[in-house]
Amino acid sequence: MQWDLLSSELVRALRGKRTQKHLSQKLGCRSNVLFAWENGRDSPSARKFFELCHATGKPPMAILAQFKRGEPESSVLTQAGTSEWLRLLAGNRSAPELARGLGRDRYAVGRWLRSQTEMPLPVLLEFIELTTLGLLDFLACVVDPSSLPQVALSYQRLEAARASAREKPWSHAIVHMVDLPSYARLPRHEPGWFASRLGITTSDEQECLALLVQMGRLSWDGACYRSTAVLNVDTRSDAEATRQLAAFWMRQGAERVATGGSGRFAFNTFAVSRKDFEQLRELQSRYFAELRSLIAESNVAEAVAVATFQLYPLFVEPDGE
Repeated sequence: MQWDLLSSELVRALRGKRTQKHLSQKLGCRSNVLFAWENGRDSPSARKFFELCHATGKPPMAILAQFKRGEPESSVLTQAGTSEWLRLLAGNRSAPELARGLGRDRYAVGRWLRSQTEMPLPVLLEFIELTTLGLLDFLACVVDPSSLPQVALSYQRLEAARASAREKPWSHAIVHMVDLPSYARLPRHEPGWFASRLGITTSDEQECLALLVQMGRLSWDGACYRSTAVLNVDTRSDAEATRQLAAFWMRQGAERVATGGSGRFAFNTFAVSRKDFEQLRELQSRYFAELRSLIAESNVAEAVAVATFQLYPLFVEPDGE
């Protein structure tokens, strides 16, 4: 990804039909900063980017609420607010860990997180992808990603992948199984190879494979299927799809519990205060964030797995009782 170029494309898409000079003046700048931002001579800071969003009729806090990856208490139109949001995205990751992921100096990263200096927009975009794997969703909260040449094809494939998640959930297991060493050693693809290991029909297997090729996530080399792209499929922007998928994978887990299948399953019923229950929800969110980070950093495919999360109240005392 060319982050500087993506930054320029994003600024240009935000400007729309407005003139560079008019929007620069609206931002309170004496010079035509939009010209410099769009041609790559300079980049806005994260705060200036959010000011640009605000100036083009896109309230920054509404963007963050739609993105659903953390909302700071302070406005991101301030340097302190943008740094607070960066810390929310970073979670438990240390400055050195973030610096390695960004290929940046750890002291520079520390200064950005402490609000001592302002993070440039190209780094912000890379930071969002590093910490959430959801940059395409963030961009979609701001502009139409199809207007950004750097990510237009990736977003098209992401939307197709989300459609496949709704229509053929098993495709998201098969796309990972293609990278298993045991499949890579096959001289030729064996119809039913995935189906026999997942407990699905060969018809389901073939439909999933065809869909994955159509999406561009797999290719056929004349002998076997091969991965062509790494794509994180997050369905949180589609609440109904998320519920359907969660129900599907939890049913798979429930069947394993009932039949004594492999996996780790546990439950605990308990009574706690409302405050402690909220802390448990935060703990679950942190665990999920760390799990996603570990998955993103793993570079060898030897196990394909599903992690499901359930934490729900059976009854909560009404306020005042």
